Amino acid sequence: MDKNTILGFVLIAAILIGFSVLNRPSEEDIARQKAYNDSITQVQLAAQQEANKQAQLQQNITAENTAVANDSASMEKFLNAHGDFKSSVYGEEQLFVLENELVKITLSNKGGKVIAAELKNYLSQDSLPVKLFNQEEADFSFTMALRNNHIVNTSALYFQPVSAITKDEAGNQKITFRLQSDADAYFDFTYTLPANDYMLDFVVSSKDVNTIMPLGSNYMIVNWDTKIRQQEKGRQFEERYSTLNYKFISDDMEKLSESKDDSKKISNKLKWVAFKDQYFSSILIAGKDFSNTSLSSKVEPKESDYVKSYAAEMTIDYNPNGNEDLAFKFYFGPNKYKTLAAYDKGVPSDQKLKLRELIPLGWGIFGWVNRFAIIPMFNLFSSFIGNFGIIILLMTIVIKVVLFPLTYKSYVSSAKMRVLKPEIDEINARIPADKPAERQKATMELYQKVGVSPFSGCLPTLLQMPILFAMFMFFPSSIELRGESFLWAKDLSSYDAIVSWDTYIPLITPYFGNHISLFTLLMTITTLLSTKLNMANTATPDQPGAGMMKWMMYLMPIMFMFMFNSYASGLSYYYFISTLISVGQTYIIRATVDEKKLLAQLHAKRVANAKKQPAKKKGGFMERLEKMQKEQEKMLRERNKRK
Repeated sequence: MDKNTILGFVLIAAILIGFSVLNRPSEEDIARQKAYNDSITQVQLAAQQEANKQAQLQQNITAENTAVANDSASMEKFLNAHGDFKSSVYGEEQLFVLENELVKITLSNKGGKVIAAELKNYLSQDSLPVKLFNQEEADFSFTMALRNNHIVNTSALYFQPVSAITKDEAGNQKITFRLQSDADAYFDFTYTLPANDYMLDFVVSSKDVNTIMPLGSNYMIVNWDTKIRQQEKGRQFEERYSTLNYKFISDDMEKLSESKDDSKKISNKLKWVAFKDQYFSSILIAGKDFSNTSLSSKVEPKESDYVKSYAAEMTIDYNPNGNEDLAFKFYFGPNKYKTLAAYDKGVPSDQKLKLRELIPLGWGIFGWVNRFAIIPMFNLFSSFIGNFGIIILLMTIVIKVVLFPLTYKSYVSSAKMRVLKPEIDEINARIPADKPAERQKATMELYQKVGVSPFSGCLPTLLQMPILFAMFMFFPSSIELRGESFLWAKDLSSYDAIVSWDTYIPLITPYFGNHISLFTLLMTITTLLSTKLNMANTATPDQPGAGMMKWMMYLMPIMFMFMFNSYASGLSYYYFISTLISVGQTYIIRATVDEKKLLAQLHAKRVANAKKQPAKKKGGFMERLEKMQKEQEKMLRERNKRK
């Protein structure tokens, strides 16, 4: 279990109470003129009013002329601030759509940028195609220096489409936006969307921009920010798995904090920056590299429609004298291991993007198990089976069959300890409890005589742990389970609530949630049954604290129920099936293992060992253990002397 999971279990954010604002409309006073009865007075008043009206009209004309003059001056100043691009400050926005079988990307000539991305094969909670962002939620631009100390940002400038969207024989769609200066210099933003791909090619080209940029200018700044929509039902886990990630040119990927607001300034060169949600990502990849990067991540309020807000400001080298092209790639798509890993096929190792590292499969051996065992097996079954509940069932059976020899060995080891318990009880009765080192020494000598190791049952269990933890990481990260139903679970990537409530219950709602997940409940019941069965099959030592340990074994499943209640139902389903199979295997092994025969074998081994020459040399572990026991006895005697 990783640190983030533990923190996610312990630290529960408080529920914010919404409030409403009452808006009171203001009352307008209506002026009424008094009626005058005297006709002469009315004529005089009308004349006076006409004179005042003419004076006010003249005053308004003068003020209007002054305002126009001031506005014209402000407008001129505003336009001049954009230097050679002042003619592009105003225009009419036009939208253009590039789409293929996978993604629909909307671009605007205002800023020459992507303003929306929609994934066609994935549905949101309202059963519509997933929208990663729209025009109000994201922005992308370049900031550059122009001559005469002008600084401009392309986001607010109007580009002109060079032509309509073109499509070649391979199905690649292409459009170019041109930012024309008042001189003959210009920038071209060209977007190309290949057929059947989530990757959008983006190239910035230019002509004669050295005439409008200051001497010695050699860089531009890339600005990118996005608000990440809440796409999933379980906000807690979506926040946990939503991160701003970045990869160094010659190093591994890193990320900002996923649990709190975070920011970082990075001087080393980066290859890409990813705005990652739990199951989807927007990634900007540099053709060369980014440098002097500033990144920030903000956790949005719980009542917000957004999970995180990301921002990135990156410097990119640019030589305006050589009409140099800047190449980028955008990835708007799912966090699917197979899809992301495909971008590194046939690529030299030093040029691999390693986008697959965005999927948290676990560190060390856990990641290896997922990459080389779990994922290939999952892909194999999903290639010919469409029901993911059946796929998980088959994966569980395969894993339990592969691990069965270890399970069998662990049970036999426990059985050996169990049949030796009468002799261990005899040792405990013969040696007083105030001599624990002597007791332990006698017990270990017994184990050595019959050829039993008290730790042999632990090794098979430890060898199974990498698979258990690998599955723990795999299910919440597997987009293949998103939206897939099985039995009563409508979405195997989220919790399967069979009972839910709106009332806040102290100590329950913060740690358990306002629902009960059926697969988690079944997992807990089978785990308690398995615990009871294993406790009955295990020789319980007559030592202080043994009773507490027994209760802890029963308490752990209850604790896991609180932890897994809001987890992916696919994970709880896997643990439920796995534990159920383990219970069945235990009954089968118990029926095949004859404990009387096992005890006879141990006695026979003791006799055989006794006939041999007394072994003066002991195994390395036993020798070290005996030395430790002697040292403990010596320390205990010295402590008693001081008393």
